[in-house]
Amino acid sequence: MRFIFRSLTGLFVLCLTLALLLLAGRQVADAVKAREEAQNRRPAGAERVFSVNVARLDEVVAQPKIRTFGEIESRRTLEVRAGSEGELVDLAADFRDGGVVRAAELLFRVDPADAASALDLADIELREAEAEMAEAEGALALAQDELAAAEEQRRLQEAALARQRDLRTRGVTSETIVETATMALSQAAQTVIGRRQALLQAESRVARAEIALDRRRVARADAARTLSKTETFAPFTGILTDVNAVLGRRVTTNEELAVLIDPTALEAAFRVTNAQFGRLLAAPGGLSAAQVVVTLEIDTIPLEIGGEIVRAGAEVGEGQTGRVLYAALDGPGVDALRPGDFVTVEIIEPPLPGVAEIPTTAATEDGRILLVTETDRLEEVAARILRRQSDTLIVGDVPFGQRYVMERLQQLGPGVRVRPVEPQTDPTDTPNQVAAAPTANDAARELVTLEPAERARLRGFVEGARQMPEEVRARLLAALDAPQVPKALVDRLEARFGG
Repeated sequence: MRFIFRSLTGLFVLCLTLALLLLAGRQVADAVKAREEAQNRRPAGAERVFSVNVARLDEVVAQPKIRTFGEIESRRTLEVRAGSEGELVDLAADFRDGGVVRAAELLFRVDPADAASALDLADIELREAEAEMAEAEGALALAQDELAAAEEQRRLQEAALARQRDLRTRGVTSETIVETATMALSQAAQTVIGRRQALLQAESRVARAEIALDRRRVARADAARTLSKTETFAPFTGILTDVNAVLGRRVTTNEELAVLIDPTALEAAFRVTNAQFGRLLAAPGGLSAAQVVVTLEIDTIPLEIGGEIVRAGAEVGEGQTGRVLYAALDGPGVDALRPGDFVTVEIIEPPLPGVAEIPTTAATEDGRILLVTETDRLEEVAARILRRQSDTLIVGDVPFGQRYVMERLQQLGPGVRVRPVEPQTDPTDTPNQVAAAPTANDAARELVTLEPAERARLRGFVEGARQMPEEVRARLLAALDAPQVPKALVDRLEARFGG
């Protein structure tokens, strides 16, 4: 009995202890919560103020640019085809992919034996036709002489007949002699007719000989042209690609053996939207000759080449929009381009005066921006967006000189009180550079210090690259000579040259 009483007493004490602990824990939690509420409680009627980055709407003359992508093409691309059938017996030393050939240089020669034999036979047949022509002309001259002799004989017979008839009227000669003279005249007339027929035959023979001679001359010219087609020369200086010819290979007539590209007649083809195309039209309706800058990335070093828009595409294309434009390229660095290069194209539009440049984060899609009044409160105005330039907007119809919020946050709106913060920046920075934060692209700007041996090795690789344009080589060597070199450049050089 005593054991049960003690057990119940212990159980009661345990339950009482647990209850007291729970009560104490709840009181502590209520106290902490009350303290937090007291700290967060603002005085009645206090207004929340937000800190914002602001800048001024400065009136500038903006230079808008259309940024797009394009491909390098050549205005002069020639398919090099075999002019005749046969075996390749001669090839130019640089007749290979990437080989540079000069104008009028022999590219390849097909075995000319058959064509030379055909030309020799054509020469023989031509000489035969010339001999036949000479014989026909001689026969014609002989026929003309025979006709002249026959006509002279007929005139003599006519005179003799007239004389005999005169004598007969005077009774000196007989009728038999007159008849004999008449018969002689008739035979002379028959002879003249025969000689005229022979002359016609001789003239016909000469005509046939002339036709045969002309035919042989044409056949000889064809044979000579066929022989000339066994040799193919470069019509202009260019670079070869898609080469599929080797010595000893038998080719067929008109078979494509390579493609010759003129590297000095390059142009960039790129597509713009209909709105952008409309801005590039000149006043009379023609396409303006706007300047462009084509950029090709070579080992992290951008190669920029200038150009000018020269024409627009003839058609839009099925399932496509906008317009295709072509820009002729010139200036230093154009030799580094090759047809098929994917490039960035910047089209320089006419300047826009009386505008402001702001970050895209400062405006809504329809152009509403927040201004900071003299009392540090926000006021919303609608700006007219003229151009969208990457992360910058070119706007008009704005109150120049006033401050605006550079980043429009969700909690900001008209009437909200703010604490303006004007960033300290370089005067040459653009508004989008002021608002920009470090991005992942900063990793591409990482610089490293090279050991002398590593620097010399990389310089040797660049100096020994024969296919590298001199402009690019000079820029790479200048970058390698700097105290610190971009790590991305080092990685690309080592990857390319097996470092």
